[in-house]
Amino acid sequence: MKFTITALVFIFLCSFSALAQNPYSVKGVAIDSVGNVKLVNTSVSILNAKDSTLRKFTRAAANGSFSMTGLNKGKFILLVTYPGYADYVEHFSLDSAKTTFNFGTINMNLKSRLLNEVLIKGTVAAIKIKGDTTEFNAKAYTIQPNSKVEDLLKQLPGIQVDKDGKITAQGQTVQKVLVDGEEFFGDDPTLVTKNIRGDMVDKVQLYDKKSDQATFTGIDDGEKTKTINIKLKEDKKNGYFGKIDAGIGTDGFYQGQGLYNKFQGKKKFSVYGTFGNTGKTGLGWNDNNKLGTGGGMEFSDDGGIYFMGGGNDGGLDSFNGQYDGRGIPVANTGGVHYDNKWNNDKYSLNTNYKIGSLEVDGTRNNKSQQNLPGDSTNVINSLTDETFNNSMFRQKLDATYSVKLDTTSTLKVSVDGTLKNSDTHSINKASSRRTDNSLINTNDRTLNNEVDQQLFNASALYTKKLKKPGRTISLNVSAGMTQSKANGFLKSQLDLYNEQSQLDSSQVVDQKKTDNTKTSRFNTNLTYTEPISKYLSVVFNYGFNLNNSNADRKSFDQSSPGNYNLLNDSLSNHYVFNQTSNQGGVNFSYKKGKSTMRFGTRVANVDYKQVDEITGNSGRRNFTNWSPQANFSYKFSSYSSLNIGYYGNQTQPTLDQLQPIRVNTDPLNITLGNPNLKPSFTNGLYGYYNMYKVISDQSIWFNGNYNFTTNPIVSNVVTDPTVGKSTIQSVNLPGKKQSNYNLGIDMSRKLGVIGLNINARFNTGGNIYYSMVNNELNKTNSNTYRAAIGLSKYKEKKYSIYVSAGPNYTVGQASLQPDRNNNGRGFNADYYMNIYLPGKIEIGSDGQYQYTAATQSFDNDFKQTIINASITKSFFKAENLKLVLRGNDLLNQNSGFTRSASSNLITENRYTTIRRYYMLSVVWDFNGMGGGAAKK
Repeated sequence: MKFTITALVFIFLCSFSALAQNPYSVKGVAIDSVGNVKLVNTSVSILNAKDSTLRKFTRAAANGSFSMTGLNKGKFILLVTYPGYADYVEHFSLDSAKTTFNFGTINMNLKSRLLNEVLIKGTVAAIKIKGDTTEFNAKAYTIQPNSKVEDLLKQLPGIQVDKDGKITAQGQTVQKVLVDGEEFFGDDPTLVTKNIRGDMVDKVQLYDKKSDQATFTGIDDGEKTKTINIKLKEDKKNGYFGKIDAGIGTDGFYQGQGLYNKFQGKKKFSVYGTFGNTGKTGLGWNDNNKLGTGGGMEFSDDGGIYFMGGGNDGGLDSFNGQYDGRGIPVANTGGVHYDNKWNNDKYSLNTNYKIGSLEVDGTRNNKSQQNLPGDSTNVINSLTDETFNNSMFRQKLDATYSVKLDTTSTLKVSVDGTLKNSDTHSINKASSRRTDNSLINTNDRTLNNEVDQQLFNASALYTKKLKKPGRTISLNVSAGMTQSKANGFLKSQLDLYNEQSQLDSSQVVDQKKTDNTKTSRFNTNLTYTEPISKYLSVVFNYGFNLNNSNADRKSFDQSSPGNYNLLNDSLSNHYVFNQTSNQGGVNFSYKKGKSTMRFGTRVANVDYKQVDEITGNSGRRNFTNWSPQANFSYKFSSYSSLNIGYYGNQTQPTLDQLQPIRVNTDPLNITLGNPNLKPSFTNGLYGYYNMYKVISDQSIWFNGNYNFTTNPIVSNVVTDPTVGKSTIQSVNLPGKKQSNYNLGIDMSRKLGVIGLNINARFNTGGNIYYSMVNNELNKTNSNTYRAAIGLSKYKEKKYSIYVSAGPNYTVGQASLQPDRNNNGRGFNADYYMNIYLPGKIEIGSDGQYQYTAATQSFDNDFKQTIINASITKSFFKAENLKLVLRGNDLLNQNSGFTRSASSNLITENRYTTIRRYYMLSVVWDFNGMGGGAAKK
């Protein structure tokens, strides 16, 4: 109670202080100029006279009156708007002589009465609210010549753009950026924000994009994506524009990119290309600047705690084609985009082609400690040195075609195909020792692997509205195929030692490996919606699904040097796994006023058939899967809502978990399949609350989730401490519940007239995870806590500054080692800034700091400071030619480092990564679009 009273007093004092600092107010009454009718809900806005940005907003009461308080001194514009009436605009000032400005009676004129009259003065409304869409008028903001969409977005209230181009709006990450409602290179938003010019933009629309099904039926299915749509000016849709950026640096570093666009009405054609070895593997924020400089502590699904200095560890026998900060990359990418609408938008086509190659060379040093049941001496310490060379070439083509068959039905067809070719080479030298430093084993291993993959997907969505409003039917059919062919060679020598460190035995492996895997799927979903009443609707759906997998894995020994033709039966397997399911569901949707409720369930009958083609062994199982779900949402306003929900689903074991085949690519860690695995079931609760205030640019985003899994599938690791070998197999744990949770809050607001944005974040998460270690149950408890405060300010062509910093703390303990914990603290900070100087000179810098304290598991602190900087000189009136000098990792501290603790295993990795270099670049923006740069 004492705390509550104190909090209320604090809030009151803060509010009183704010009013004392901003004591000015305005008031008035809006009426019809002829009929003296009170204009209810008239929109009244106060704009800054200097730049027309929105300061205050309200709506008139039932008698047409309005009032606004909390204003400061200055020059302003009053904008009064009402549908069908001409805008009323008046400039005014607030100063010490007049704290309240009374506009009196404001006579509004119908547009129809004005005829040929014109308003003497006018201004542009910066923001409009259209249902769930917030629309920003680009004319109300300063747009400099040759600036980009990204520069415009930084000026919009509630939207932040970081140094890599990642966009956050109203506390949520923007996942899609459209151009005139169409995707532009699909999953690469920065191709829009960093390359399309700001003066081409008419409107910026921010909204939650619903799924195709929800958009069609009007019944919310909970699938939403925070989206920005860039609407172009009509006179900017004809012509061409583009960008060329090329640079060369010290120590052999280089990079370049080019982009060309040609727009003609509703036709858009674009082509781009990038190349370099600086870690930039694409234009999007998901691939940009992955230099291994990230920090923090993360939890994995298996209860592991990861202390990251950047990058992630990948498998030795595969390469996913992504650069994670480990090694030195050489990347080349390119793409072509085309979209068009014709015949009064009855037909539309959107297609993309992307091609790219990535090669990564590097080294890695791994130190690990494996704690086994028993006393503190039952520990295995291992060292591994690895040299690797991984490469991949891939290309992808996708297309979406839509047609409006008639006024009630549409058809949308999507196809995509991908070709991948990867090549991996690794050399590993490993050793394991006891706590007394006596040698247990050594392993020298070379693994080469070539993989060819083909992926194809196709889908068709047919929708039709029936006669009764709200009654609809739709059919979605999709099919896909993935085929992979791998050929590789494993050469390994494993030496085992006795307790006196004397050689006891050796195991030599020299084999050829082949792995031919093919999966195919066919899915259908028929949906029917029926309105039961004005507020209640029901959705029925039925689906038939096929999923077939065929994995043919073989190992061959040598009959003579270089002749691998002797099939090794114990390491070979041809496994067929077919799945057939019939799925039905019913969901109810209740919507009245500001409340929406959805609840229902899906039930699926799943039939599995497993066949070992070599041994002839087969098995068949049948499951019934239930997937209940419920959701409630309440929309307090266009900018504030509450959403809570529940879901339940079963998780079936994967093919690799079921397949009874022994893999010896790592002789010290052998994985076995378990064909007797049963599915697990997960119950989950989630919720979020968001609030955003346009005037103060204030937002709160609160979210949390909790789930627990029964009959979980976990790993059983059996290790022989005398030789250091481990056998790993997935097993079920009946009667045990694994759980995890996450809770976070993100708050931001603009501080008064100084325009400084402040952001505060807090997050906590953790889990309870079970595993089996030498057939003994191990329970791992993990929790982490993070907090950070960020400050930012942006002023067009003046400066852009952002800084964020905060501590973190981790708690972790395993039941098999109750006297050992992974508790530890840390601190992370990052910043970026751009400052514009006279003479068309710009200075920029960004950096990150990471500190991780020593723990019981890790006896040394880790500190790292990364600082990058640049200086840019622009030329010509349009500033479309730039000379840029960049410096990467100026302190030369990017160490390539990770720490992790998982179950009974703790590891520390150090690896090759990109460090200090300097680069000189030339950037040229060109355009042949209609009209010049927009002016305020």
